[in-house]
Amino acid sequence: MQVIFWFALFFIVYAYIGYPLLLMLVCVIRNRPVRKGDGIPSVTFIIAAHNEGARIRGKLENTMALEYPCERLEVVVASDCSTDETDAVVRSYSCQGVRLVRAPERHGKEATQKLAVEATSGEILVFSDVATILEPNALRNIVRNFIDPTVGCVSSVDKVIDGAGKISGEGGYVKYEMFLRALETRANTLVGLSGSFFAARRNVCVDWRPELQSDFNTVLNAVRLGLRGVSDPESVGYYKNIADESREYERKVRTVLRGISVFMESLPLLNPFRYGLFSWQLLSHKLCRWLVSVALIMLLLSNICLVDRSGFYVLAFGLQLAFYITALVGVRIRLSSRKVLGIPAFFVLVNLSILTAWFRYFQGQRIVIWSPSQR
Repeated sequence: MQVIFWFALFFIVYAYIGYPLLLMLVCVIRNRPVRKGDGIPSVTFIIAAHNEGARIRGKLENTMALEYPCERLEVVVASDCSTDETDAVVRSYSCQGVRLVRAPERHGKEATQKLAVEATSGEILVFSDVATILEPNALRNIVRNFIDPTVGCVSSVDKVIDGAGKISGEGGYVKYEMFLRALETRANTLVGLSGSFFAARRNVCVDWRPELQSDFNTVLNAVRLGLRGVSDPESVGYYKNIADESREYERKVRTVLRGISVFMESLPLLNPFRYGLFSWQLLSHKLCRWLVSVALIMLLLSNICLVDRSGFYVLAFGLQLAFYITALVGVRIRLSSRKVLGIPAFFVLVNLSILTAWFRYFQGQRIVIWSPSQR
């Protein structure tokens, strides 16, 4: 039980603290800055949509305001067999150069993106969700990274805005993720991209898997080609909070479940003799993080068995109990008043969603089609 206790504690600390500390050490030894430039490659801007009639006009207006030479920009809306007025709204923008690519049957976001990729010719493919708002210079900023020949794909920075359009206070978890992305960019490559706004070279998107999460699988494709993914702090995507917070948990489960599916299809990338540093990154950032929920259970159960051994284990059990009680109270407050939660509640909800995702994965569940969250 003592071995299990200390192993579980070490595993949790490594997943959240040890990995970034080691990345910082790698950055001291090896720093890979991104060489940016002002080239103007041809760009295809792809917006995937399903029944987005209420929001697609606002997204197209935002897209039309992007600062990029119109003769080098192709805007495509990929409609996943929409049954509302989405397609009609998109067609009304055809005079402004917007193209509609419609899937005859609904097969999900990635399948629809694949149709758009195959129907276009831009050197750089930029993907953005309907709910994401971009600043006028966002497209030019994200494309500037591709002057560097080592860059295969680029991720934006996500920021949440409230109903009035003001930037919401970033939680500790978001700040942590952005810090981790910055370290990964400097040390080697990202492990995942922001699905709401990212870009990739066309050759990275050739092997497009319609059943796999595109933001995760795209960076893996880049690594397979000997390229890397980077985060660009000057490319920001703004989106609103989910209107129904009770659906946030299900969104987390869906995201992790889809990520696990990509990971399991990409196990050869864990070979360090072929993929070097990235194998360690993939294992640490994804698999270790997804197994923290299991380690938390091991830590608690082993601690219960050890409380009669010494005062240290009594104290450790008391701290765990207090942490989970705080998290439970925080969850109840959130569901009733929608106020900002503390770290314990968010941490527990995230790890419960990961545990649920693992359970559904081993049950054989896979997700390629879902209804977008209303924001």
